Amino acid sequence: MSLTATAHSTPDKLRQDVLVAGRYRLVTDEPEELGGEGLGPAPHELLPAALAACISTTLVRYAQTKDWDLGELTVEVDYDHHSTPRRFEIVIGLTGELSDEQLARLDKVAAACPLRRSIEAGFEFAERLEPVALVS
Repeated sequence: MSLTATAHSTPDKLRQDVLVAGRYRLVTDEPEELGGEGLGPAPHELLPAALAACISTTLVRYAQTKDWDLGELTVEVDYDHHSTPRRFEIVIGLTGELSDEQLARLDKVAAACPLRRSIEAGFEFAERLEPVALVS
């Protein structure tokens, strides 16, 4: 299954109106100090947000199948986009009363979130630039 996201720029602005999977809209922008208007996260800020959400969702879904009470779950992802290689530091907080065995299993489940597996496997890019004629 393929997923598509389409970004439409506003002329002379750094803001992007993004359509995800043909259904969900979000806005990205750059901070004012970089020439944007600060109306949304910068595109590179979406990567750690997506990873945090993926890990959290994966853990919740797994816990539901086991009828485990995670309590309050937080996933914090710190993304160092200046390092080479890039670095993610992930901290998962749970308030539920879980055994050491359950925590060890959840640690493995978190490492198996689909986005993390994709990042670890690497990507291939196929791109093309297509001039489009404007319709008058």
